Parts: sequence; C-alpha cells; structure tokens
Amino acid sequence: MASEEKTEKEVLVEEQVAAEIPEAVEEVAIEAGHPEEPKKEAHRGKPDYKKGKRRYDEGPKPEWIPKTQLGKAVIDGKFTTINQVLESGQLILEAGIVDYLVPTLKQEVIYIGGTPGKGGGVKRTATRITARMHKSGRRYNSSSIVVVGNCDGAVGLGKGSSREHRLAIEQAVNQAKLNVIKVKRGCGSWECNCKTEHSVPFRVTGKYGSVRITLNPAPKGIGIVADKESKKILSLAGIKDIWVSSDGQTSTRSNLSFAVFTALGNLSRVKGDL
Repeated sequence: MASEEKTEKEVLVEEQVAAEIPEAVEEVAIEAGHPEEPKKEAHRGKPDYKKGKRRYDEGPKPEWIPKTQLGKAVIDGKFTTINQVLESGQLILEAGIVDYLVPTLKQEVIYIGGTPGKGGGVKRTATRITARMHKSGRRYNSSSIVVVGNCDGAVGLGKGSSREHRLAIEQAVNQAKLNVIKVKRGCGSWECNCKTEHSVPFRVTGKYGSVRITLNPAPKGIGIVADKESKKILSLAGIKDIWVSSDGQTSTRSNLSFAVFTALGNLSRVKGDL
C-alpha cells in the first residue's frame, strides 16, 4: 500500500508541474509581443536591520547597455542591419544586439515535451520535464527549445534549462538570439526557375544525432511540406516553398529541430553567389 500511495503522489506532482507550462509560455509571449512597455524589476535597497528585512524599490528597467566591441559599434551606427553583422563574421555575444537591429523579431516555442493523454497517446508540451532521484525524493528540471527569426533570411535556435518553465524558455530565447545565422535563399527548382528568394537554391542536408534532414527546392505554390515543428523554423527563416524529407528517430523533436537548423546553416557553406 505504501508503494502505491507514493506512486500516486509522484503522478500528482508531475501533473502539477506540467499544468504550469501553458502559463509560462503565455507570459513569455506577452513580454515578447509588447517590447514598447517598460518592464519593472525589483532593485535591492539598503538592508533594514531593525526589521530584519530588505527594502525593494520598484523602478523602470534600464535600457540595453553594450559591453562588447560589436555592441558599441552597433550603437555608433556602424552596423544598421542584422545581415551586415552576420556577413562581417563577428560573434554575437549580446542578445541586445539582435533586439536593437531587429525590433520586429518573432519567436516560436518548439514543443519537445510530452505528458500522457487521458485517452492514450502523448500530449505535447512546450518544455520537457526530467527528474532525478535524491534522498528527499524526485527533483524536476525543465528544458525548452525556442526559434527566433525575422521571416527575411535571419533565424536562430536555442535551448535552455531551469527548474522553472518560464526561466527555461527565457534562457532558450536569449540563446537563440546569440545563435542567429543568415539563410541563403533562392529558387533551385527546375519547375519554377523564377530567380526569386522563395525557396532554397539547391538540395542540402543536415544531421543531428540520428536524425538526417534533406531540404529540397520546390516551385511556387507548394508551401512548406514538413512537420509542424519544422515549419516554425523554416517560416521564420523566410522560406515559403520547400520539400522536406527526414530519416532517423524523428520523434525526438529536439534532434529534429537542430537537424533542420544545421541544414539551413549548410546553405552558406557554398562559396560565391548563386
């Protein structure tokens, strides 16, 4: 009886942890959709020794202050677009650079987690919950993957992990902004040959783990023929028509997402202009 009660408690804890995921995703989405509103954070004041507490004065969050040479160059106006930064080959070490150059940056959460459904199967969640055993019981950790892009040739993918869902998603967003790459687009389909940037210029493959992704050029009107999570990455990269074929354990969505991102990065390995 004791073991059965313990199992039921563990199931309840996992359900409670999974129930907090939609709220965390909604909070992060609201913050990303309203960049013009000033955010407030608690500023630590002097300790009040009489009461044994600290005073916290609320105030507006300070604007982004660059700390790297690239960030200072962006503020000085040497780089006006994100493509100029990516073509220069310099590493982006501050997420504020991307926010400053691309104010209309969009983001999507890749649903890599899952919880058992009521009628069987798996209900996909925005974060993946993992547990490790301690003397006091199970301790849970959450990990998430987020893709950011401007729908015009710039896309980034990042992964974050934390004990809280919201912090994991925020870490993934910041990491995605640091991993932004330039996607080379074109029309490599013999059926179309319109010489516009609606697809990829040639066939390219990307591999991550056991998953291998192949991106094939498609004519206009086909759309993005891929799974739901791959569509998020390709659409934010600015690709409108493409055929995607996959091989391997594609049910592991984290490997699938990074395989698509690797394939997009391999488009720029070709020397010269197309």
